[in-house]
Amino acid sequence: MLYPQNLEEKLGFDKIRAVLLEKCESNLGAQFVSKIKYATDRNSIDKWLEQTHEFTRIIQSGELFPNANYIDVSSHLKKVQMENSFLLEEEFFDLLLVFKTADQCLSFFSQKREDYPELVQLTHPLLWNDELLWSIDRKFDERGRLKDNASALLADIRKGINTEQQRLRKVLDGILRRAQKDGFTPDDVSITIREGRMVIPVLAEYKRRVRGFVHGESATGQTVYLEPSEVLEINNEVRELQYAEKREVIRILTALTDEVRPELENLSGIMKFLGIIDFIRAKARFAIDIDGIKPLWSEMKGFSWQEARHPSLYLSFKKLGKKVVPLNISLDAEKRILVISGPNAGGKSVCLKTVGLLQYMFQCGLLVSVNETSRFTIYKDLFIDIGDEQSIENDLSTYSSHLVNMKNLLGHVNKGSLFLIDEFGTGTEPQFGGAIAEAILDELRSSKGMGVITTHYGNLKEYADKQQGLVNGAMKYDLKNLQPIYQLEIGKPGSSFALEIARKIGLSNQTIEYAKSKVGVKQVSVDQLLGQLESQQYEVEKAEKRVKAKEKELDELTTQYAELKSHLENQEKKILNSAKREAKVLLDSANKEVERVIREIKEAQADKERVKQARESLEAAKKKTKITSQEKEVVQTESGAIEVGSYVRIKGQETTGKVISIKGKDVELSIGALTSMVKLNRLEKITRKETREKANSLSVKGGVSLNDKMANFSQKLDIRGYRAEEVIPKLEQYMDEAILLGFNELHILHGKGNGVLRQIVRTHLSSYKEIAQMKDEHVDRGGAGITVITMR
Repeated sequence: MLYPQNLEEKLGFDKIRAVLLEKCESNLGAQFVSKIKYATDRNSIDKWLEQTHEFTRIIQSGELFPNANYIDVSSHLKKVQMENSFLLEEEFFDLLLVFKTADQCLSFFSQKREDYPELVQLTHPLLWNDELLWSIDRKFDERGRLKDNASALLADIRKGINTEQQRLRKVLDGILRRAQKDGFTPDDVSITIREGRMVIPVLAEYKRRVRGFVHGESATGQTVYLEPSEVLEINNEVRELQYAEKREVIRILTALTDEVRPELENLSGIMKFLGIIDFIRAKARFAIDIDGIKPLWSEMKGFSWQEARHPSLYLSFKKLGKKVVPLNISLDAEKRILVISGPNAGGKSVCLKTVGLLQYMFQCGLLVSVNETSRFTIYKDLFIDIGDEQSIENDLSTYSSHLVNMKNLLGHVNKGSLFLIDEFGTGTEPQFGGAIAEAILDELRSSKGMGVITTHYGNLKEYADKQQGLVNGAMKYDLKNLQPIYQLEIGKPGSSFALEIARKIGLSNQTIEYAKSKVGVKQVSVDQLLGQLESQQYEVEKAEKRVKAKEKELDELTTQYAELKSHLENQEKKILNSAKREAKVLLDSANKEVERVIREIKEAQADKERVKQARESLEAAKKKTKITSQEKEVVQTESGAIEVGSYVRIKGQETTGKVISIKGKDVELSIGALTSMVKLNRLEKITRKETREKANSLSVKGGVSLNDKMANFSQKLDIRGYRAEEVIPKLEQYMDEAILLGFNELHILHGKGNGVLRQIVRTHLSSYKEIAQMKDEHVDRGGAGITVITMR
């Protein structure tokens, strides 16, 4: 049950319908927008949600799906039902365009059966007559006219018309030239057509000088349009052929209409299919606009929403470049009724309408603007009491109308109901209004229904705090600046901040003190305490956010340090392995030299001169080996204390950097694009020249030149035209260099095409933890043909 009858208008769902209508391509989809209804069957809702979710994927993937010619030809089909009737050429052309659109849709889904199973299900009831489509298509040209070869007779007739018109024009040209020569015609005239016959313009005073028949005159009456008697028979022949053409066209159209008539039921099915597709696409377009998703189902009674946003408010803020404050809210078996309090204009009513509208959208099969972890359930009934329902016709006051709503609510609410009540109990004397509201709230609690209520009454806050099944909620408020924060906090009541707001507006202290005395010290103290608690909590939350931001920064620095440490260790291993290989080569060479010298000594049979030469050769080899294998690079150090701005080297390593800051015994170093914390006693000060030489020699020592790569690196990688198997190696090499050089934004040019390269790029790059975000380029700069990558 839905209450009241104008519930959609109260929640703002009528605006959602209007947006969906705008997003439909034709009346076909619009018809289904008007049929949207609140459903309570889980299977139906889940099917509708999945269909829309699948279509959002089609749109976001950039796949080619037919977007035009969703034409409503229902009036044409009604015309076909009548025997001996025929469709006109333009009507047949509409039918042909609809046929082709449906054929393209079916072709798309036949290739994507596994990708979009729910949408594919829509094609199963369709019966498709390919012969009829091609029978019609063969007979019409691209402008929607019957082709000359639609029949042999039509081809002959049109050929005859063309021949006769050429002959007619030739004769008329001769007559017109003679009339112009004699001065019987106005200047710069040509042959024209009047009443379907070719004529020539003649000045009115000379109309009797040219034999023929007048078929009209100009607006001024100075020129008449005359058919010379010489062309009368030719014009008659053309007209007779045109009549014959018309008869043959009607005969062909009638025959085609007779072919269409047996397929009327199938054509109606195709029309319905296109209407549903148009409708689902409109829902998908709307979902993309509001960042809507298909949420999870709650297996327990109740719901839990994170980052819920009012769709209409979200769209209007989006146009203004502003952001909606998201809502986190939940109801369950233990906390069935939420009583929200807080100051006016603090967001209570928006919170209430957000709950009602999102639940209504969900049960209508629309994707909802919440976080993907949110969970929804189904309610059999939805009751609301929002706004002023004062009625002059029924002589009802605002309060009376609220009581009528409460009467209907109490008579029908049960454990399968969701109720939403705004400004509960207002409209009459507060003392009695609060008491009646508390009594109604007690009955609602006993009904086991779920609901959200907004109020200013303190007795309702106190009741919610004491009774099982109820929970207080407060709209947060910045007491320091007296500004609403529009955030809901569940678990405590909120203050109305009436006195504080009055003071901010500028009421005198005398007036405010008088009001305090009337309210009573106890009530004022409680309200002030609530305000102070809220203010303190707000400050605590701000401090927590700062701490979390620092923790995040620390985590990032720790990650950078670990990456730097890993990089340095890898470099050290490479250098050691390279040195070992070189040493082994030198040692082998030395051993061979020793063996050769010993062999020469033996062969020389201890000849002193030869032994002396051999020993000298051996000493030279030993010195070469010692120098090469034990040689250490001499680093030019610099005296003086290490301070901020100094250039230093880690002792025993090749790594050099610049000191950014010194914190006790820890030093923060800038090493290329990375930063790292190193103990002060592990560093030695070097000259700036030494640092430059180290950077320039990286290509020799470590196999990569950062300077050269930084100079030659482009932030745009063009992979258009590459085969799928060529893309990944090129992409990996490009990303390795980008990460090493520390670029923040990259552009991958893959083109649109059929979307294969785009899919490969995004699938592969999704595994990189260094990437913060991937998105399409702006439409004006390439759109879906370019993927923009933002690095962490």
